[in-house]
Amino acid sequence: MDYAKVASDVITAVGKDNLVAGAHCATRLRLVLKDDDKVDQAALDNNPDVKGTFKMDGQYQVIIGAGDVNHVYAELINQTGLKEVSTDEVKQIAAQGHKQNPIMAFIKILSEIFVPIIPALVAGGLLMAVNNIFKSEGLFGSQSLIAQYPQISGISDMLTVLADAPFIYMPVLLGISTAKRFGGNQYLGAALGLMMSSQELQEAVAKAAKFSLDWNFFGWHLHAAQYTSQVIPAIIAVWVMCHIEKWFHKHLHSAVDFTFTPLLTMIISGFLTFALIGPVFGQVSDWVANGLVWLYDTLGFLGMGIFGAFYTPIVVTGLHQSFPAFETILLNSYKAGHGSGDFIFVVASMANMAQAAAAFAIFFLTKNSKTKGLSSSAGISALLGITEPAVFGVNLKYRFPFFCALVGSAIAAAIAGLLKVIAVSLGSAGVLGLISINPKSIPFYLICEVISFAIAFAITYYYGKTKEAKVFEAEAAVAAAEAEVEEHGSAKEEASAAKTEVSEETIYSPVDGQIVELEKVNDPVFSSGAMGKGIAVKPSGNTVVSPVDGLVQIAFETGHAYGLKSKDGVEVLIHIGIDTVSLDGKGFKQKVAANQEVKKGDVLGTFDSAVIKDAGLDDTIMVIVTNTADYAEVSPVASGAVKAGDNLIDVE
Repeated sequence: MDYAKVASDVITAVGKDNLVAGAHCATRLRLVLKDDDKVDQAALDNNPDVKGTFKMDGQYQVIIGAGDVNHVYAELINQTGLKEVSTDEVKQIAAQGHKQNPIMAFIKILSEIFVPIIPALVAGGLLMAVNNIFKSEGLFGSQSLIAQYPQISGISDMLTVLADAPFIYMPVLLGISTAKRFGGNQYLGAALGLMMSSQELQEAVAKAAKFSLDWNFFGWHLHAAQYTSQVIPAIIAVWVMCHIEKWFHKHLHSAVDFTFTPLLTMIISGFLTFALIGPVFGQVSDWVANGLVWLYDTLGFLGMGIFGAFYTPIVVTGLHQSFPAFETILLNSYKAGHGSGDFIFVVASMANMAQAAAAFAIFFLTKNSKTKGLSSSAGISALLGITEPAVFGVNLKYRFPFFCALVGSAIAAAIAGLLKVIAVSLGSAGVLGLISINPKSIPFYLICEVISFAIAFAITYYYGKTKEAKVFEAEAAVAAAEAEVEEHGSAKEEASAAKTEVSEETIYSPVDGQIVELEKVNDPVFSSGAMGKGIAVKPSGNTVVSPVDGLVQIAFETGHAYGLKSKDGVEVLIHIGIDTVSLDGKGFKQKVAANQEVKKGDVLGTFDSAVIKDAGLDDTIMVIVTNTADYAEVSPVASGAVKAGDNLIDVE
């Protein structure tokens, strides 16, 4: 790669005078621009050395690749005269130029609170959905399965306990997450959540005879209500607790602080929760739930259709991050016998299917091999509920597929509303989402998904063949020219002959943990396959070892990423966490240096997952074969739990 030329191309495309600041991580340039609309997107899309671009958090990110991006960045700094800054400084600069309004700030807070607990809610929700299959009448006959086969009633009873736990003790989960968000002690947050969902209070409400539902405070009778499954009261209560705790930490010192801050914090927070916060915000929670149910009941299928048309644009803005909070409220109301269930999930599923269909339509329309590969993988990802690669990598690039998909989403969502299709649990909003649907509505749900896919695909393909035909004709002409060059054995053939000779090899796991499919990683650069094929590991250990015998090509000073080349020529990128470059080395210890030979199992470095999580980041480790194009097949072979040294990827 000609680093100076690539840097010059990037500068020309974004505009030298348009550049405010720039940094780089292990794979991409992170640029802050005055005006994103001034970027010559076509020039970057057609640049063979640029693996992709996207916008996030006020940054325009250009994917170059591990081992090259640092050199391109150095040339960019040299050619522009910009000051070298860290990724964290770039974030701050971007934030200054993109001030969040109060609504977006509130949504960001909700997202930061709910995202960590979503796995628990999804697990409970899916268990609830499975149990609904056992209990539903008319699904496998006039009677439920447990009525037909009493011997399986124990399974249903156990599933009820497992499914109910995350929702009954919702205040505990929110207590931990909210305390972490606002800088309080997470265990005090959990304790306050346990107080709000106390089993004694639950039993008192169910059996008022057990003890009085009023607490006598010197003649003042305080209602002893319980707040199981509550969302808003728990968040507000823990938020208040965090401020009380910080106040005591500031004004008490040493042993006095250690002993009395937790005591006084819990006494005051607990009293305020039951005396004021719970009653007031419990009512607010009821208003929100009733309001959502009213909207669904009043607007009906028309409202679902409108929501379906706007759901994906909402995703693009980031506003959808607040939806889990409202979905949880809807599901809690449903469990309590109020409302119909979660209609937001149904709309999300229709929208995701439509965006998947649009991406697949582009696969059949384009002649660009890079776009074909991206659109197929992004389409599959969207079918499974992860739409970022499809939306940002394909559909918004051409624009018309994005809007064609909205038509399919709107029509399918409206039909789903007409048929009263509703979700009764959280889950993956896509093909696999059927388990989250009310069992009686599953056939209608599948029909609506097919409608969404078919309409979006048909409209996108037709529009691409007619109105946008010139775009794809131009791509076809470029592809034909490239094929002709290859056929006559010119530059491309010579470059191909110069490639590093490679052979079959196995890449081993660099860490203990749980396998995660690369498509499900929450980073479009990796999940889209732009950096190459590979796999991800959710670590249970804190030591990263070499997955091959070979040479350390790159060892980032921050310790968050390593680039290795095996003796057989496989180039492997190990990236620890998502956006962890922003930690600037905090929580990481590097044990190797560039150009150092290593054996399989040699320690590359260590990391502290707690530091990563405290920063609000994901500690998932990506293992990528960056020279995937040199091989016929790069196949992940691991699943479930793995140990360092287990087979991870086969390369042929």
